[in-house]
Amino acid sequence: MALKKVKVGVVGCGMISNAYFNGMKQLDIIEVAACADLNLDAAKAKAEEHGVAKACTVDELMADPEIEIVLNLTVPKAHAPVCLKAIAAGKHVHVEKPFAVTREDGKKVLDAAKKKKVLTGCAPDTFLGGGIQTCRKLVDDGWIGQPVGASAFMLGHGPENWHVNPGFYFQIGGGPLFDMGPYYLTALINLMGPIVSVTASAGTSFKERLITAREKPLYGTRLPVETPTHIVSALNFASGAIGNMVMSFDVWGSNLPRIEIYGTEGSLSVPDPNTFGGKVMVKRGLGEWSEVPYSHCYTENMRGIGVADMAYAIRSGRENRSSGKLGYHVLDTMHSILDASEKKAWVKVESTCEKPAAFPLGLNPGQLDD
Repeated sequence: MALKKVKVGVVGCGMISNAYFNGMKQLDIIEVAACADLNLDAAKAKAEEHGVAKACTVDELMADPEIEIVLNLTVPKAHAPVCLKAIAAGKHVHVEKPFAVTREDGKKVLDAAKKKKVLTGCAPDTFLGGGIQTCRKLVDDGWIGQPVGASAFMLGHGPENWHVNPGFYFQIGGGPLFDMGPYYLTALINLMGPIVSVTASAGTSFKERLITAREKPLYGTRLPVETPTHIVSALNFASGAIGNMVMSFDVWGSNLPRIEIYGTEGSLSVPDPNTFGGKVMVKRGLGEWSEVPYSHCYTENMRGIGVADMAYAIRSGRENRSSGKLGYHVLDTMHSILDASEKKAWVKVESTCEKPAAFPLGLNPGQLDD
């Protein structure tokens, strides 16, 4: 029996919204019923481009009784306020990463959702793609034995070279850790479980950034940098495994892998966690590295799969995989990394979460539950 579709309202019609609109069209359980933006013309343009029935103000979207999920695609500083507004309206809410800018705001969102008995969710949902779900199955099935370590690297030279308005990337709540860290930490937690303590060293190599993206009017503008842009951290997992992670906007080039997991019986090369597919490689014992075919679908750009998983959770009463608890644990871990750098010490990560449930085998395109 087919489940009743869940209607979604999108708040925030910026650059990332196109990927969500396109991805959600392919998922049977959800229907994008409205979109809103502080700039109503931007909302109208996206509605026309993607065939959304209604473009409206944020207040109008929140008041629509048919909308069950609010997808919050605003800039980081607006994440918590918009989530709280949606929860107050009785909506479930899935937010772009990070879950909030501060721990305090993140806790407010979780507490408000618990009181209202609604679900919260957080990007990234790339770990639900075929690439990392294949890695999850390899780990769960014991292909590399018991995981004992991990390495993660995101090394680049910042969004000022391609983003038309990159200022928020260099403000508090931005930087490589809060921008890209959620992809890597979420993937690691999905594969290895929660993190219990961290230490780190963080710095800012460039005090200003020059916008070189050619689109006017900001080309040539210099941006002040308010947050660390090169962060090296060590991670202790509850399982006993140890990881290291480097996040940087200060590096012109690197040949390092994105993520590797090291086990008692082998090693696993995990694809870029900012994608849904990518090459999965495994090495067992003294054998050679071998590519592993995907065990799961959704290997193309499917942003919105976390929203669809939330919709299934609403209809079935289970917990959504890219949950607010997971998003908050990632947020808390990132703040703990910066705290550790300032204190020059190991810092306990106070929050925790469960490993998200793996997707079952045999899913068809458009389907997330068996």
